[in-house]
Amino acid sequence: MLQLTGVVADRDMRAQYLDKMDIERERGITIKAQNVRLPWTITEDDGTKTDYVIHLIDTPGHVDFTYEVSRALEACEGAILLVDAAQGIEAQTLANLYLAMENDLTIIPVLNKIDLPAADPDRYAAEIAHIVGCEPEDVLRVSGKTGVGVPELIDAAIAQIPAPVGDADGPARAMIFDSVYDTYRGVVTYVRVVDGKILPREKIAMMSTGTTHELLEVGIVSPESKASAGLGVGEVGYLITGVKDVRQSKVGDTVTTARGGAPEPLTGYREPQPMVYSGLYPLDGSDYPVLREALEKLQLNDAALTYEPERRRWPWASASAAASSACCTWRSPASAWNASSAST
Repeated sequence: MLQLTGVVADRDMRAQYLDKMDIERERGITIKAQNVRLPWTITEDDGTKTDYVIHLIDTPGHVDFTYEVSRALEACEGAILLVDAAQGIEAQTLANLYLAMENDLTIIPVLNKIDLPAADPDRYAAEIAHIVGCEPEDVLRVSGKTGVGVPELIDAAIAQIPAPVGDADGPARAMIFDSVYDTYRGVVTYVRVVDGKILPREKIAMMSTGTTHELLEVGIVSPESKASAGLGVGEVGYLITGVKDVRQSKVGDTVTTARGGAPEPLTGYREPQPMVYSGLYPLDGSDYPVLREALEKLQLNDAALTYEPERRRWPWASASAAASSACCTWRSPASAWNASSAST
């Protein structure tokens, strides 16, 4: 899609282009949601050409990221159900499919990797059709490696998925579906604008915490970050406020303007609940400050991660032994487990 739409030149293309983290590229998984803005032109039967803009959000597929995926789906009008033509539909894919159905999204079923020798598209097309409630011939067949069927998939997305709707003149409301920490720019918050518009240099408010920030930069991702004059209804982009604490940009929260903002937030936000608990301690007590510093850096990138230092002194231990037995306990929901444990 990136090559066909022209946002990435062939000479700049690489495998897993949207996966920015080393562990994502190493293991072939998606941990952080990525978004990209794609232009596309459709030529009608009478020869007229119509330009379209597609906002694509690439979400994690693992069931541990259910809340993050639900917020990304809330920001969309449709979903592409991508199934491996050699393996069929998996349980975690099915769980995300039901999330999309609950949000009344338009589902486009697609079989990928049809170029593999072990692919059995006819069998899995019938399986998908039974689950989604369509005909087997309605399941698109593509190959991400060779590009077969990808232009038809983009055409189908434009034809079937409705355009975004919202109140362009109303108070600004935008949903945060992801955020990441950048060493030089601070927290980069990814949003989808539902109502109104968001402009640079205006003050915004996070409705769950009530904190206000000045927007230093507003832009789009196509697929590299590009500053823009603002974001309107239906657009997906990023906000930079210079804040260094990623916990101030919570996934699912609603962004509005500090002055004349929206009275009600978007629905569906909830605080992340810890699901994985772990106790960490260094083999050498002198490494305790290093461990604490590493966890502080990790927390900058993962808003779901919370930790607290613990000091225990056993009744039979000396004061020096008690100091060396200090450990650090951190709590994280399962959605952050893969990234956090590997980084630690």
